[in-house]
Amino acid sequence: MDRLHQIAERFAAAAPACDYWTLRLVDEESDHLAVRQGVVEPSALGASLGAMVTLVVGGGVGYGATSDLSPAGLRAAADQALGWAARHAWLGLFDAAHYPRSALRADYHGPVAEPWEAMRLPDKLLLLQEANQALALDERIVDWSAWLAYRRVQQLLVTSDGGHITQVWTYVSPGLAAVANAGSQTQRRHGGGADWSQQGGLERISAAGLLADAPRVAEEAIALLTAPECPRDTRDLILTPGQMVLQIHESIGHPLELDRILGDERNYAGTSFVTPEMFGTYRYGSELLNVTFDPTVPGELVSGAADDDGTPSRREYLIRNGILERPLGGVLSQARSGLPGTANARACAWDRPPIDRMANINLEPGEGTLDALIARVERGILMDTNRSWSIDDSRNKFQFGCELGRLIVDGELKGLVRNPGYRGISAEFWRSLDGVGGPAAREVRGVQNCGKGEPNQSVYVGHATPPALFRSVAVFGGGE
Repeated sequence: MDRLHQIAERFAAAAPACDYWTLRLVDEESDHLAVRQGVVEPSALGASLGAMVTLVVGGGVGYGATSDLSPAGLRAAADQALGWAARHAWLGLFDAAHYPRSALRADYHGPVAEPWEAMRLPDKLLLLQEANQALALDERIVDWSAWLAYRRVQQLLVTSDGGHITQVWTYVSPGLAAVANAGSQTQRRHGGGADWSQQGGLERISAAGLLADAPRVAEEAIALLTAPECPRDTRDLILTPGQMVLQIHESIGHPLELDRILGDERNYAGTSFVTPEMFGTYRYGSELLNVTFDPTVPGELVSGAADDDGTPSRREYLIRNGILERPLGGVLSQARSGLPGTANARACAWDRPPIDRMANINLEPGEGTLDALIARVERGILMDTNRSWSIDDSRNKFQFGCELGRLIVDGELKGLVRNPGYRGISAEFWRSLDGVGGPAAREVRGVQNCGKGEPNQSVYVGHATPPALFRSVAVFGGGE
């Protein structure tokens, strides 16, 4: 971070004449270790360091990105930004006067109890080998793997208005996968943290249960081989947090992105069934549906001090008691639309400008436990862990497949069903919400591969959620 501060000081001393500028420096390192079927896979080390220069000149905004952080390299990036600002003033979609300005001074360092470097490479590989051995418990397990992924991002944002924001995020992400086969039937299960991403250091390995979870993962993959197909029917549905993550992500998070609502994404990632007129009155779900944008949850993937425009991160309700209140739009989109928003202008790296992205989008807890939700169901299915998803271009009609299902009969869990899936329409589905687990049942999770934008940007997104109960949902099995 000292190096980033030195670079920023040099740039500020020689910044070009303009109405406003920002310099966002990003230093990232990563590592990925995996053992598959007892064989160590090639490791993947990564390092990236660069800067994004943003200039506001008259009616235009321009960007220039560079990995050459010398004075000459930064000058060249600023010259490029000046050229694009002139072009934008002529052809741009919005007036540069709407571009957000920040004087925020803030620091954020994500939680790390045990740094990645505290464990030697041989010990990490030995741990993955032990997990492999625990997965290979039967000849029907035909493929098995364990992995550890590490990522550390240091970012410094400085602005001509005196803004100075340092943020450091650290992630250690373990995971397991087991594939079982018998004849023509193949089933897969994940665990050990594979769908349980959070900020943190090596302490995430035991918290996610990398070793402890291995027998369950393999046993469930084997058991699914002989389980009956999920029935095709209309039944009550309970989704575990492992599946709720993607349900929230696809049918609440993406539809509420304000640039998508304004039409910016229609050529690539699609639009949204949500329109500006809906905010404040539209019933998105039942009265149990309370969804927040919350960058304050400790350890959640996108907790932090500010977005990449320098807007302070604050908790906001998106949906309250089922009524749609607020979109996911940064300051620029707010000015264009006349709607309130959130601090969610985010970029995936130093060579991308910020756009409206999800951050931490959470379903607020209700009351009770998972067992209490199950006890309320006479005829239903519990589904866990996403396997496939499909949703239309307006983020409205959807269909999801899960790795594992369990029948619920008269308030009790019964046998497994394989290849479970369900489908619905976003608002109708959320209006059928009839139970949300309490605070003790909430799990802090997220996804690490949310893609959007041209050129594409893949970012981390956090989702904290309890299990949830939905009434009268169309469910189906494999082959449909």
